[in-house]
Amino acid sequence: MQVTTAAPRTYWLEHAWLGTQVEPGVALEVADGRITAVRTGVPAPPPGAEVLRGLTLPGLANAHSHAFHRALRGTVQVGSGTFWTWREVMYATAARLTPDRYHALARAVYAEMALAGITAVGEFHYVHHAPGGTPYADPNAMGEALIAAAAEAGIRITLLDTAYLSSGFGQPPTTHQLRFSDGDAEAWAARSSLLKERDHARIGAAIHSVRAVPADQLATVAQWAEERRAPLHVHLSEQTAENEACREIHGCTPAQLLALHGVLGPRTTGVHNTHLTAEDISLIGGSGTGTCMCPTTERDLADGIGPAVALQNEGSPLSLGSDSHAVIDLLEEARAMELNERLRTRTRGHWTAAALLRAASEDGHSALGWDEAGTLEAGALADFTTLALDSVRTAGPLPRLGAETAVFAASAADVSHTVVAGRHVVRDGAHRLVPDVPRALADAVEDLRG
Repeated sequence: MQVTTAAPRTYWLEHAWLGTQVEPGVALEVADGRITAVRTGVPAPPPGAEVLRGLTLPGLANAHSHAFHRALRGTVQVGSGTFWTWREVMYATAARLTPDRYHALARAVYAEMALAGITAVGEFHYVHHAPGGTPYADPNAMGEALIAAAAEAGIRITLLDTAYLSSGFGQPPTTHQLRFSDGDAEAWAARSSLLKERDHARIGAAIHSVRAVPADQLATVAQWAEERRAPLHVHLSEQTAENEACREIHGCTPAQLLALHGVLGPRTTGVHNTHLTAEDISLIGGSGTGTCMCPTTERDLADGIGPAVALQNEGSPLSLGSDSHAVIDLLEEARAMELNERLRTRTRGHWTAAALLRAASEDGHSALGWDEAGTLEAGALADFTTLALDSVRTAGPLPRLGAETAVFAASAADVSHTVVAGRHVVRDGAHRLVPDVPRALADAVEDLRG
């Protein structure tokens, strides 16, 4: 299944964010799913043009998603606990997934993303097999369900097929984790190699974490990604308990262990990167390894605030993800990254609105292997989204301050249009491929809960 490209057409943007400034009256020429020309200073819509009122941005990239976590929204907020107690509830949900159930849920979740202006998602996918660990007749049935769901929801996907082999350092998988594991990294690589890319789908790799992949098998996953020049993602130092266990077993931090085994590098992204030493930050930044921050999940799970400013200063590109989908709103993720720093440091202005938009769009796409997306320029994929400038949240600011309005005032509720490959997926706030997204979400979640 593929993202369908539209016939050649012109889009007239009332206001457009072109990377450094807002321009009024911009005409985008689109053909074969790409932007072929960008004309500024066009005061009125050309004849036959599609008119997009408001502020048009490059499509947003959700660089870290676990689609099935969406079923937990609103159900895991009773009582106290930690990441580790939340994880038990998550495992119980994962145990009820089937390929059909996962397809229905992911289709609805990806449609919710499109409504939020997201045009590409990085799906960190590790529920590979049937409960108990028995492979399906198609060993990639679950991954294929996700790829099909993205196509039917009208967005692009990078399936980050995840190696998840152990429950902890030197420990076999638990009962819940058996369906995540291929046994060893060689078997993971053999299965992952069967996945094929499509127009709307790219295949990447992931190491779940240093606790879930034995140290002597990390290089196998890294080599698989290197041979394919594919993105490689890894949960990194999300929890202090993992750091302490890694030091006890290996005598080093998780980041140092990844560096020793050749995992870090420009096509690698560390997700969370929360509890790092100064040496870790230098290793990550100096190697060009990216950092995907997921602020709404990190605060929901009480994980902590990662050193995003220091990482970027050392050379680590920043991207954003909605992770557990407590919220699906990349503008909120961008805003939260800045506001978290303000709370931590009691100073303001750590990033410009332009820098935060870049993390949510261009750098997010790069982290997912879609280097040709995330900008409004000739040659780029024709993926973009439009925010209303007349809602109760966005009314008032000057249009030339559009970046600031987008990041610090708007929300996903202000998305009026989402265009992927030159065709409307969301038009006037309505999804054109999944007519009733709330109903689709409710039905999929209810079915999964049984």
